[in-house]
Amino acid sequence: MEMSVKLGAGTLEDQPPGDGEAASGAFASGLDAWLAKVEAMGELQRITAEVDPDLEAATLTYLVGVQKSPMLLFENIKGHPGHRALYNIIGCNLSRFCLMIGADPVEHPLDAVRILEQKLGRKLAPVEIPAERALSSENVVVGDAIDIRIFPAQRMWPLDGGRYLGTCDAVVTRDPETGRVNVGTYRMMIKGPREVGVYTSPGKDGGLDRDKWWKLGKPMPIAAAYGIDPLLFLVAATSLPKTECEYDYYGGIRGAPIEVFQGDVTGLPLPAHAEIILEGFLYPEETFAEGPFGEFTGYYGRPSGATPYMRVEKLRYRTHPTLTCALMADNASNEAGLFWAALRSAGVWTDLKKMGVPGIQGVWSVPEAAGWGVTVVSVKQMYAGHAAQVMALAAQCTAGAYYGKYVIVVDDDIDPTDVGQVLWAMATRSRPSQSIDILRETWSTYLDPSQNPPEIRPWGSKALINACMEYKYIKTFSKRTKLSRAAYENVVRRWQEYGFTGRAPAISVFEEDPFPERME
Repeated sequence: MEMSVKLGAGTLEDQPPGDGEAASGAFASGLDAWLAKVEAMGELQRITAEVDPDLEAATLTYLVGVQKSPMLLFENIKGHPGHRALYNIIGCNLSRFCLMIGADPVEHPLDAVRILEQKLGRKLAPVEIPAERALSSENVVVGDAIDIRIFPAQRMWPLDGGRYLGTCDAVVTRDPETGRVNVGTYRMMIKGPREVGVYTSPGKDGGLDRDKWWKLGKPMPIAAAYGIDPLLFLVAATSLPKTECEYDYYGGIRGAPIEVFQGDVTGLPLPAHAEIILEGFLYPEETFAEGPFGEFTGYYGRPSGATPYMRVEKLRYRTHPTLTCALMADNASNEAGLFWAALRSAGVWTDLKKMGVPGIQGVWSVPEAAGWGVTVVSVKQMYAGHAAQVMALAAQCTAGAYYGKYVIVVDDDIDPTDVGQVLWAMATRSRPSQSIDILRETWSTYLDPSQNPPEIRPWGSKALINACMEYKYIKTFSKRTKLSRAAYENVVRRWQEYGFTGRAPAISVFEEDPFPERME
């Protein structure tokens, strides 16, 4: 499915796009196309009442997002006429996640992970177009005329240290040694009219690029894009191989290359369909007191600390732009919950395949566990040490290394997306004294509230839990109770006859040993 729209010649009307009419027009943004498709699905809520960007929009999003809910488009933002803000872009809604990756709707989350895992296996390099054809070139401001406070930057939580322009963004940097372009998602708090913070967790590519530039005694060229389509947010917000560019993965998932143009300030390739783009530099030793910020863990990430900031040299934006926003929160309201869960799941599955590990039936990272905190792998055990091998590699592969605290391996009769089944397997198949290993000094984040005192961050640890039947006794392990397939299919056929509505629960594990059809 096409997730952004080809650019054409022409100019924008001096009016905000509405009802999706801009989705196929000249200079349309990837976000226009997304809004039109979501609205056609009946999952877009336009909010025309005035809403304050200071806490109110985020509070409403939190309350709406605790269950399956529409995407929220705020069209009347206090103090920012002509601007819009978009929240709950995916949330906990599998239907919109499928739309984002160009897939038909599925009912089971593992089906969506399988699709994404396959799409992550292909890449398409970006295509460059002239800068004048980029959507954001409609309005160009340079130097002291720049004031990024015209955009409705949000305060999402009461103790946030300031207004955040960047929460659902795509930040572009380049490795000065190899030339590799990185596209990442980093939180960006406004410091002043031409200054915005760029917080990167230790080990993230944007921070590594910055350190290399600074070691050379040079400022780092940097650009930030907002008003982006969700697929660009998806690839920017995940852990992909450090030697590769996220633009290539965007093209592979979408099935068509992303269009970019070369920024004349930084020389960086910038997304042509983004609605707002900043270009500038991060100068050595220039920092400010950024944060705290309510993070994906459901806690404020860290006390206010010294953080580099971008000096903005050029601002581009479309008339009447939409600021994309991602609420970090506890439980289902966390924009990163399902989003990161599916990403980590597909990434770990892909990495295990690349390493030649057989028997993987499914991978799932539990959305309610901060998206990344708990990963479950289902495996069909084939040899001694198979489960232990899966645990170790899933915990430390490229997609699984960052932050995650628990890796649980279960047998192939367990659905890794069903927390009830996973806990049952842990309670009945694991042996606490023998089935739990601990990895220490692992890659974590300053945002982990459990690591105290804060000085010990960003190092963490991981628990590896083997909830599989012990392989050496797998043939004699106590048999679990399983339904008869014939009896199950009979009950499914008669479900409504019994007086129930809807469909019977789906079951995939049935008794395979011989048994009498009837017993008198």
